[in-house]
Amino acid sequence: ESVRKWREEQAQQIAARDAEADEKKKEWQADAKKELDDWHSRQDEVLSKNKAANREAQEEFLQDQQDSKPGQQWEKICKLCDFNPKNNRNTRDTSRMISIFLQLKQTPLVR
Repeated sequence: ESVRKWREEQAQQIAARDAEADEKKKEWQADAKKELDDWHSRQDEVLSKNKAANREAQEEFLQDQQDSKPGQQWEKICKLCDFNPKNNRNTRDTSRMISIFLQLKQTPLVR
């Protein structure tokens, strides 16, 4: 009889632990769903901001492309190039090309 009583107590304890584990699992799933929704909303905001910035940059770029004044070509090329050497650590050494661009910008070729 004591073994049967012990088994019943064990079954009750196991059932209580299972119920508690199920509750915690549901809470974790609810928290995970909320965090995932928050992350998606933040990503959507970032994506929309990037799209707007890219559209503005594209319109500005196209506007600059259409405004073609003689003697301004090298200035346009220099605008498109990144002359900051700190940003280009993992790329090829382009210092010679950069110096040529700057030289052509200052004294353009005469045709």
